[in-house]
Amino acid sequence: MNVGIIGCGYVGLTTGVCLAELGHNVVCVDNDEEKIKKLFSGVIPIFEPGIEKLIKKNRKRIKFSTNIKDAVLDNEIVFIAVGTPSNPDGSPDLSYVENVSREIAKYLEKYKVIVEKSTVPVETAQWVKKTIEKYKKNNVKFDVVSNPEFLREGSAINDFLYPDRVVIGVETEKAKRLMLKLYQKIKSPKIVVDTKSAELIKHASNSFLATKISFINAVANICELTGADVEKVALGMGLDKRIGKSFLKAGVGYGGSCFPKDIDAFIWISEKLGYDFSLLKEVKKINERQRELFVKKIEDTLWILKDKKIGILGLSFKPNTDDIREAPSIYIIKMLKQKGAKIKAYDPKAMKKMEQIFPDIEYCENPYEVVKNSDCLVILTEWDEFKKLDLKKVKRLLNQPIIIDGRNIFEPKKMEKLGFIYKSIGR
Repeated sequence: MNVGIIGCGYVGLTTGVCLAELGHNVVCVDNDEEKIKKLFSGVIPIFEPGIEKLIKKNRKRIKFSTNIKDAVLDNEIVFIAVGTPSNPDGSPDLSYVENVSREIAKYLEKYKVIVEKSTVPVETAQWVKKTIEKYKKNNVKFDVVSNPEFLREGSAINDFLYPDRVVIGVETEKAKRLMLKLYQKIKSPKIVVDTKSAELIKHASNSFLATKISFINAVANICELTGADVEKVALGMGLDKRIGKSFLKAGVGYGGSCFPKDIDAFIWISEKLGYDFSLLKEVKKINERQRELFVKKIEDTLWILKDKKIGILGLSFKPNTDDIREAPSIYIIKMLKQKGAKIKAYDPKAMKKMEQIFPDIEYCENPYEVVKNSDCLVILTEWDEFKKLDLKKVKRLLNQPIIIDGRNIFEPKKMEKLGFIYKSIGR
C-alpha cells in the first residue's frame, strides 16, 4: 500500500520505517527542513536501537519530504503523527493536529483514510473530521481512524512489529478493511472498535501503567518505614496473574514524553466531562513526591549538600534512549543545585540534550570520571553499563563510599559487604 506519514518525530519515523519493513511504500513528511536534510543524508534525528538499520534496509520504499502534498496525493492512508505537547493546564495542545488536518483537506482529491497516530483526547477524531469537511475543496469522501501507538522507547521497533495488540478505531467497513490490510502481516490481535473507544484505550492504558508505578513506589516507602524489602513484595504481588510483574519496579518515578503528558491530559479530559478523576491526581502527586523523597535521602546521608560534589549516573528517563523529556534526573538535579550541590554527570546517550538544560554542570566521559573525588554517587537510570561497574574501583575513587541508588540495580548485602554506605528504594 502507499502510505503518507505527517510528522517525523519519534512516533512518525518509527511508524514509517516499520510500515516500510512490512512492504508498504512510505512518504515521511516534516516541516523541519534540517531534520529532512539529515534523513536524506542518512543521519537519524532520534536515538532508537534498530531504526537506522531498517531505514538502510528499506531505503527504496521510504521517501522524505517537507511538503504535506507528498504525504497526501498518491497515498491511500495518511497518518497524522505530529506533537501534542501539554498546555499549562494539562490539556493537550492540538494546534498541530488542526493545522495538519487543514493542509490535508487542501490536497484531498479522492477517498483516503486519515489516521490519528498522535496521542489525543477522546473526540479528537470527530474534530479532525469536521476540520477536513470544512476546508476540503470538493465532495470527496474520506474516513478518520484512531490507531493509537504503544511504543516504548528503546524497544519501539519490536513493539511495532510484534505488539500485544493493534487498536483500530473506525466508523465504516471500508476504513476497517483498509486498516486490516495495512496490518495484515502483523500476527497480533486486532482490536477494532469505534474511534472514541480507541482514543480512550490509549489514555487508559498509559494511566493504568503509571498507576502501577506510583503504587509500588508508595509501597516502597512503607517498606522503608518497616524494614521490609519492596523487591520481594513486588515479586510476591507480580506472580499473581491478575496483577502481573510489569511496571512493579520501585524507583525515582516515571518520566518520558508519554506517562506525565497522558496523565495530565486524562485528568483534564475527565474534568472537562464533569468527572473528578482523583485517583490519577494522586498518582501524579506520588510520582512528584518520589523525587523529593529521593533528594531527602541524599541529604539525610550527606547532611549538608552545599558545596558537596555529587556524581550522577544516568540522565535519560529510561535506558536505551536519549530522551530526557520529564526525566526524573531533571527535577533531582534542579533540587540538588538549589541546595548548593556541585554536580558531575554521565549518560551514554543523553548528555548533549541535558547540556541544553544544565550547561553549568560537569559532564564526564565515563562513569569513573564521575565517581572520582565525588562525595556521593547517585544512580538515576538503570543502563546495563552501570550494572557492570568495578565496584572496588568505584569505592577507591569516591571521597566517601556512598551510593544512593534510585533504580535498585545492586544488592544491599553485597554493597555493605564491600564497605559501601548504600541506600536504595524500599529496601
